[in-house]
Amino acid sequence: MKSVLIVDDEIDMATALKETMKRFGFNPTVYNNPIDALSKENIADYSLVITDMKMPKMNGIEFLQEIRKKGLFIPVIVITGYGTVESAVDAMKLGATDYIMKPVSFDALKRTVERILPADNSDLVAESSVMKNLMSIIREVAKSDITVLLAGESGTGKEIIARTIHKYSNRNIKPFVAVNCAAISESLLESELFGHERGSFTGAVERRLGKFELANGGTLLLDEISEMDFSLQAKLLRAIQEREIDRIGGKTPVKLDVRIIATTNKDLMTEVKKGTFREDLYYRLNVFPVRIPPLRERPEDILPLAEFFLQRLSHKMGKIFSISSELKSYMLNNEWAGNVRELENFMYRTAVISGTDDLMPPAEGIASAAGTEQAPYAAKMGRMKDVERDLIIKTLRETGNNRTKAADVLGVSVRTIRNKLKDYNITADEIKGA
Repeated sequence: MKSVLIVDDEIDMATALKETMKRFGFNPTVYNNPIDALSKENIADYSLVITDMKMPKMNGIEFLQEIRKKGLFIPVIVITGYGTVESAVDAMKLGATDYIMKPVSFDALKRTVERILPADNSDLVAESSVMKNLMSIIREVAKSDITVLLAGESGTGKEIIARTIHKYSNRNIKPFVAVNCAAISESLLESELFGHERGSFTGAVERRLGKFELANGGTLLLDEISEMDFSLQAKLLRAIQEREIDRIGGKTPVKLDVRIIATTNKDLMTEVKKGTFREDLYYRLNVFPVRIPPLRERPEDILPLAEFFLQRLSHKMGKIFSISSELKSYMLNNEWAGNVRELENFMYRTAVISGTDDLMPPAEGIASAAGTEQAPYAAKMGRMKDVERDLIIKTLRETGNNRTKAADVLGVSVRTIRNKLKDYNITADEIKGA
């Protein structure tokens, strides 16, 4: 269990942070005074420090400086509600890993902590020779600042590989910032990447730093880069070439030191030939290309990955699960078109709906594994929706109708749970079992 040092002079906030970190699975220690923390604790023993910005006797920036003077490069998250955005940015320039503005959103804190401290073994679940060789290459590439282009089908683990590169690099105490180019509209992506000044457009009520500035000194992941609008690609190319960006409405360029990692599930050269991706940007990104093989090309990894996901779920649910020989056979005979992500979701569903701790394949899966003809697509989709509906109801019952806990168990967002309840017309009586 990783240890976290929390320093905040507000007792209620410190207590809330402590209980939150316990819920996240960490071992927290709390001090209401940074001077006491420095004198009484070996800070090197901690995996993470969370500190308030404004405190008596010593503020958060001074505390951060004392940590760095000791030659310690553990991650530090600064919480601020009293200064401007610039004060938080100053903290990051002095070595803070990230900052969170008050009032603190504990969901945002969780995402930040998970980004900074990913699961120790999430990048090491590999038994196949092809993945072991890939991991060896990744560790070597991480030592340099070379731009990396990760190509692979959806669900193969491109973001995990990107985080692994960052973790093994000399930038690992600085932020790892990811932006999904496919999930943000064209009109918002430019501001998301480069930031904007107050008043630069309708709704810009304050200065906002973009992902490039937030990643300064660290790594910026441009996820699904092939989906970026063609007109914005020229601005991205300039930012990479010149190592500077222009905020929307800004008057002077902002110099940056950022390592770029990009991912794609498409062949970018094909996109270049189609005229949807700039050729000059392609060559700027394709400095060190890495292909991540789909799961069907590395079947040796299926069972180790399944065991890994099951162990994580066992911890969440407080149960000890095992994989039956029938389920192992089923998984090894499945093509896993959705790759590792599909396997992970499958293990979660199977564990939640199973009536026993020795997990069995779904009923239709036994017939399929025996070679029985597959059901028509529409019928399969109907069964999948029925299974998903039952899974959501069962999970909500087991969590006392706590949507946040249910979302955590299922590995989805609370919004997804809320939408599914509406889509499937799931009533409160059904959840209660009435």
